Amino acid sequence: MNTTREFITFSPYLAAEDVLANYWLRQVTVRLRREICWRWYLQEGITVELSATTLPPLKHKLTDALDISRYWEAKCQFYQNEPTAKYLTDLLVTEAPIPQSLVRGSFSWVVEKLALNEVSTFILALGLIVTFDNAVSEVIAACLNDSTATHPNLALAQKLWERPEEILAIADPEHPLWRYGLLQSTQEAHSIIGVDWHSPLVVPPLVAQHLLFPHSPLPQVLVPLGQAQGVPTPGDRAHQVALRLYHRADTLQIVPIQTLQGAIPTEVVQGISQLAQRQVVALKGNPILFENRTYLKSLVTLCWLKELDLFIPSHGSEGKEGEKSRYLFPLQEIAIAIFLSIRDRQELSHLPSHLLLPIIKVPQLAYSDRVRVWQEELGTTNLALKQTIAECSRRFRYEKGTIHSICTGLAIPDAQISPADLFAACRAELDLNIGELAQVVTPRFEAAELVLPPKQQALFEDIYQAMKSLTQVHYEWGTAKAWNECGISVLFAGLPGTGKTMAAEILAAKLGLPMYRIDLSQVVNKYIGETEKNLKRLFDAADISDTLLFFDEADALFGRRTEVKDAHDRYANLEISYLLERMERFKGLAILATNRKKDLDEAFLRRLRYILDFPLPDIRERYKIWQQAIPSQVDASALDFEFLAKQFPLAGGHIRSIVFNACLQIAGSASGSTGMGGAGDEEAGEEQVISLNTSPYQHSIPNPQLTMAQIMVCIKREYDKLNRSVSLEQFGAYAKLIESINRQ
Repeated sequence: MNTTREFITFSPYLAAEDVLANYWLRQVTVRLRREICWRWYLQEGITVELSATTLPPLKHKLTDALDISRYWEAKCQFYQNEPTAKYLTDLLVTEAPIPQSLVRGSFSWVVEKLALNEVSTFILALGLIVTFDNAVSEVIAACLNDSTATHPNLALAQKLWERPEEILAIADPEHPLWRYGLLQSTQEAHSIIGVDWHSPLVVPPLVAQHLLFPHSPLPQVLVPLGQAQGVPTPGDRAHQVALRLYHRADTLQIVPIQTLQGAIPTEVVQGISQLAQRQVVALKGNPILFENRTYLKSLVTLCWLKELDLFIPSHGSEGKEGEKSRYLFPLQEIAIAIFLSIRDRQELSHLPSHLLLPIIKVPQLAYSDRVRVWQEELGTTNLALKQTIAECSRRFRYEKGTIHSICTGLAIPDAQISPADLFAACRAELDLNIGELAQVVTPRFEAAELVLPPKQQALFEDIYQAMKSLTQVHYEWGTAKAWNECGISVLFAGLPGTGKTMAAEILAAKLGLPMYRIDLSQVVNKYIGETEKNLKRLFDAADISDTLLFFDEADALFGRRTEVKDAHDRYANLEISYLLERMERFKGLAILATNRKKDLDEAFLRRLRYILDFPLPDIRERYKIWQQAIPSQVDASALDFEFLAKQFPLAGGHIRSIVFNACLQIAGSASGSTGMGGAGDEEAGEEQVISLNTSPYQHSIPNPQLTMAQIMVCIKREYDKLNRSVSLEQFGAYAKLIESINRQ
């Protein structure tokens, strides 16, 4: 019935497949129409013929509330004496039909399965009728004397049912209609305090469709899982879980499936379902839908009606995952299994332990498995890619889902995939979730800029070659098992400015590795156990791909273990012990830089693969560093590099700082000498004079020239900054200039 007129004149329901559903929908229809008759009589003093086409007008709510108790006896007599009302009352005394066969999930099946009495069955039909016929909404609003109340509630049920006190049982949140999700309320706290009289009674549309039409297909958001290629081997934890699921329980069972990023847990779920001989559907679609608790509960109820288990994949942030699991609380009576994909055990904290089965961990792809998946996904026998696939399989420890996404993006018709394309696609997919624990470092230097003594240079090249050889040595020669597929850990030790950071950036550039500088202020935490959590998060995120982790001032984190004198010492030692163990399992390149090597724990030093000491450069090396430090756009013809290298034993970082400060002064001064002062600047300054009225953004000094006097001043200031003494004799001919600066 699609119009008010058709509703009022009453057309029997014959649309539902279930005869018992038709009967109770007709009961609801008759009772609603009888209530309309009574309202016309109460308000206008008239009776309504069967052909009536209008609804009674609304009246003051307080008056309506008083009339409920004031005219209850008169209302009962009206139902027995008034011709139209009596006709409708007589229709209600017909016997409910007995279904010839019960279809699982149908209205009749639910009534029998949950042993619903008449009033409970009536309430279920009352909730169904709005979903089944939208025209009923206006009638319900008229019966409730509220134009906004388009759904039935318990107050309406009391008006329609002959024994209003029986409706009280439905308000109990433990009533089967609520516990099985057949009815849902918009009231957030109804599961604790019960349903109030004015909260709408809603049968979710997905549930209503199956109750009335049990042969209807699944909604598009539920996708049946096909047959798995293999099943868990006997003795496996997955096998034991499957055996427990085979003996169906009478409550909800939740099987946590712990996965890594990019893993495909459906294969594990398929294997378990095959052993347990259960059908599973996967929840697909927009992740926003999964945050709707009403929708999620409706899907769980629908799966129970259809005798299906449900797989809920991981979506959104960890916090939302925990909230998602909390929505399953009211549905503990539903006897299905829910396979819940999680990333961390914390996501299960909202669930009662008696519902949880043992956690199944999706195994991480081994190196050989990654090679196989890459070959299958790329579908190529190109020999040129064989070595690249091997290298990518070691360097990028992606799971099957991630590999599939990368290969899908590379699948260009009639295009040949090059090794460079494959590496670029793998690097583009990398997205480490390290957050505030580290900062991305973009390499700035080239290999030629690193000036080291021959011994240290050779060791630096060994480190580079070691990282290049990991794939061959680990997987072709077989060392991966003995060494746990470990990467390379290196210590860079030396005074500040000797090139430790530069060397790390050059390694990252040559190896093509993303580089992260670890922020020790974020990693180290004064609260017990928090430092270990931060380190675990850091290494777990970095382990997905070969990554260069750079720990600057590592002695603050990797210090010596001390004698235990109090609880602080004990937990500090635990942090170091955990760090030592975690470093050994790290598969990338970890570089620790320190200028206090003696403060590092000896046990830690033994576990490092290489220790590279960065000494202060000698005269020849300083000469080269001075030359490299001068920008290409600056004229350094006036500089005596041999004198600078011989007279001042400075580290490379300090030399670059001196050159940088000198460049800042000649670029910001009006004449190349302002701010530097002293003899020796006059001749160089005469050729570089710029009008004081000229904006530096409009003109720049062509080929600005650095003079020895300018460099000498910056050297003196650098020594002062370092709080190191320097004699006037070291400045040679520029001693008077430095002496004049000292007198200022």
